[in-house]
Amino acid sequence: MTHLNGLFDLPWWGYVLYTLVITQITIATVTVYLHRSQAHLSLGLHPAVAHFFRFWLWLTTGMSTLEWVAVHRKHHAKCETEDDPHSPRHYGLRKVLFQGAELYRQEANNPETLKKYSHGVPNDWLERKLYYGPLRITGVSLLLLLQFLLFGFIGVTIWAIQMIWIPFHGAGGINGIGHYWGYRNYETPDDSTNMTPWAFWIGGEELHNNHHAYPSSARFSIKSWEFDIGWMYICILQTLRLARVKKTAPQPVIDSAKQNIDLETVRAVIRSKMHIMADYVSRVIEPVLEEERGKVAQGKAWFRQARHALIRESSRMNERYRAHLQKALDSSKKLQKVYQFRQQLLEIWGRAYGSQEKLLQALTYWCLCAEQSGIHALQEFAATLKGYSLKTA
Repeated sequence: MTHLNGLFDLPWWGYVLYTLVITQITIATVTVYLHRSQAHLSLGLHPAVAHFFRFWLWLTTGMSTLEWVAVHRKHHAKCETEDDPHSPRHYGLRKVLFQGAELYRQEANNPETLKKYSHGVPNDWLERKLYYGPLRITGVSLLLLLQFLLFGFIGVTIWAIQMIWIPFHGAGGINGIGHYWGYRNYETPDDSTNMTPWAFWIGGEELHNNHHAYPSSARFSIKSWEFDIGWMYICILQTLRLARVKKTAPQPVIDSAKQNIDLETVRAVIRSKMHIMADYVSRVIEPVLEEERGKVAQGKAWFRQARHALIRESSRMNERYRAHLQKALDSSKKLQKVYQFRQQLLEIWGRAYGSQEKLLQALTYWCLCAEQSGIHALQEFAATLKGYSLKTA
């Protein structure tokens, strides 16, 4: 052994491969254990697997399950408000991207947050004394020593990469870019985006808009072309009987033979709001907008601006989008009508109904009005809505 190389003198690609493997284990630990299993309770893990993940967190990050879960749950509860621990809308992208770890530590030191949002997390001796107590930084210190012995000063460099991996990709990238830039499958009230459909190096967390649409789903991918490597890990664990999926996003099934809305339809509609509103965009707003675009002789820029404004959540509206919306509505009475029907459908979800029967009446009346609207796209959508049922995962 030399002081430079340690016990193992690997080729350059060996160090790269080793770094990739260990950082992927850390990412898998965060997304499978901390995020999906502990924070959202969408997944049950075998005790041996859970203990391994807890040990790996202690060894490679020094993070506490209790703190991480509490901060993340508060993010969902207070998303995009002043109380959100890491919202780019409030703090600005630069601060969240480059100082996300500081924002996390600031919230993790808030006793009220920990008390309110940490229910259900492990609270045994290991968690209190080792992972959360005064020995919590012992793990990363041991890792530094171990990798120095194995690889010399290159091991120290690898350790440094490990230390910044989660703060940069998680606290900064996902919490920052994941609420600022990317595509959206669902018009959620927050600013969440899917940064890319296949960034395996951040464990499926890149599908952030999908996650905010269905937070309790163990699977983040929705579209057929989206790849969630975290879900792949879960499937492997489930095959080995080391994990049990509790919940995934609803999978709507359309029964074209149904002619009337019934209570089964109501239950499906309650759970499938995001799917239905995305369906409304593709089946109603976009076809009508394309049709009206030709009549008013507007170009691509008008179409793009009008589409964004017509589907945008009211909580995400600013003066620019309001101007685009008003311009689109002033240009076409048909657009006014389909936008009005969209808002009425959203209001049905927003009202407090005393029973499912009353919700059934509201949906039935909405479909009746849509059928009488004289707009073909609306009539077809109403027929589709009647056929909604749920395929259980």
